Amino acid sequence: MVKLGPNELCWCGSGTKYKKCHQHADLVAGLRGEPGLAAASAAKPALITNPRPVRPHPTTPRRTVPPHIQRPDYALTGKPQGPRSKTLVKSHEQIERMRLACSAVRTVLERAKAAIRPGITTDEIDAITHQAYIDLGGYPSTLNYHGYPKSLCTSVNEVICHGIPDLRPLEDGDIVNLDVTIFLNGVHGDMSETVLVGDVDQESRELVQVTHECLMLGIKTVRPGSPIRDIGKAIQVHAEARGYSVVRAFVGHGIGEQFHMDPQVPHYYDANARGECLPGMTFTIEPMINLGNWGHVTWDDGWTAVTADRRRSAQFEHTILVTERGVEILTAP
Repeated sequence: MVKLGPNELCWCGSGTKYKKCHQHADLVAGLRGEPGLAAASAAKPALITNPRPVRPHPTTPRRTVPPHIQRPDYALTGKPQGPRSKTLVKSHEQIERMRLACSAVRTVLERAKAAIRPGITTDEIDAITHQAYIDLGGYPSTLNYHGYPKSLCTSVNEVICHGIPDLRPLEDGDIVNLDVTIFLNGVHGDMSETVLVGDVDQESRELVQVTHECLMLGIKTVRPGSPIRDIGKAIQVHAEARGYSVVRAFVGHGIGEQFHMDPQVPHYYDANARGECLPGMTFTIEPMINLGNWGHVTWDDGWTAVTADRRRSAQFEHTILVTERGVEILTAP
């Protein structure tokens, strides 16, 4: 059973916070010993297009990192030390380190992708990815970030993002997003791709293709002086024209010596996103596109976000650099 925090968007997809929408009704139902509207809705076959919804599975202990590997400031405590906002424009020296980190994270992702097949568990993919970081001299950025227990995120089918690798074997016909981030030479490089597992249905293939198109169209808007909100506008227009929805709750972010920093980069049109792209800025663009509505719920683990209607979701992510002439994709092959 999934649980929503009061400030999360309601499971029904209304776009309203849970506390202002169905929380009271669910609480009343709970007092009566009834399953509540959220549970009842999730149980309706009409809302579940995947005949085998993803469920939590056992996990293995957190993996260790050799002592010679440089660690981010949160590695021991789980709490990032610095403020979110630092200088948005990176120095030439920082940019060169970002290029190296982003090249390394591409290598890590390719190793993880090469292992994808029906029958492998996402925990096994975590082990492969973890070793790849170490082989390159880097630290898995997600490991113990705000307590996250693994070295990458594996989001299967209706999992939107932040799926925790576990002992569930991937099945023929699944789709899985691999979100990898490395801390190397004092900076982070971040990217993700959604991968097909075996023989995947056409509806899911098209979702994955359009999601990648959304990412590239968002990147195409970036140039010196362009509004950040243009990124989300391009993504939303393309996705909705093809009958998909854009997740609102999770956004792209600045990245560098901090894992997450300003600016925030919505993947839908947000008139309040008033920032501009400046040469020397580095940030991620990582649209999450759903077959159904854009509402989500979060599992009891506090991380795994799944679609409210249990229809599938896909995501692609690049780290980009704003240049004097336009944009450079730091995580490109």
